[in-house]
Amino acid sequence: MFTNFPNNMPTDAELASQVLAEESRYRFASFDSADALALGLSIRKRFRSSSRHVKGKGLVVSIQTIAGHTLFSCTVGDLGHPTGFGDNVSLDSWACLEGMISVVRRISHSSFYVEKGMSAMGKTPKQLGIEGDFRICGGAFPIWLENAPCCPIAIAACYSGSSQEDHNLVSTTVRDYLAKQRRESQTFQPTLPPESVIQPSARHDNTAEWHAEQTNDYDQSRLEYVESPTFRHEE
Repeated sequence: MFTNFPNNMPTDAELASQVLAEESRYRFASFDSADALALGLSIRKRFRSSSRHVKGKGLVVSIQTIAGHTLFSCTVGDLGHPTGFGDNVSLDSWACLEGMISVVRRISHSSFYVEKGMSAMGKTPKQLGIEGDFRICGGAFPIWLENAPCCPIAIAACYSGSSQEDHNLVSTTVRDYLAKQRRESQTFQPTLPPESVIQPSARHDNTAEWHAEQTNDYDQSRLEYVESPTFRHEE
């Protein structure tokens, strides 16, 4: 009965390709602790304005360097809240988040890309060598520098229990943050003063006239010198 409806859902292979395209586009000129703070707060703010937060979902966020140094960390929601707000925020949430970050450190790609790419190829975590404490689900996104294509410099990650929504939350926040940086760099780009037009001074004019006078004098003196009677031959 419903077989004639078109299937517009992207395949796992298409989703994996989209994530790779995002990683290649979203590159930072530089990334420091101030950027991590601003990016982490943007992720938190975006989630708090989402329908998932209104429905009582919680979130854990972490931004770390590729070496494991924590630059930003926060929780949206409380464990054991009487209203059930933030019901998925727990110690296990942090364990899942760390497992996703470990995947990015191991593969150097988004955890969502690993999840969808593995599914598209029909591979298992054991075949990829990411068993144990690794957590293969979306939400951890690599931070790349424009001039350092060898490996990511940091990882931005969040976990709320929804693989694709967590990935979209981080990737769109990274995209918008980079767009804001570009706008600000164009707005505050220093401009050079207008080129000044040098007007010829009276001294230059006088010098030019002096050269002209000297030339005329020289020509006249040369004619007089040639026509001098001293050099005339008289028989």
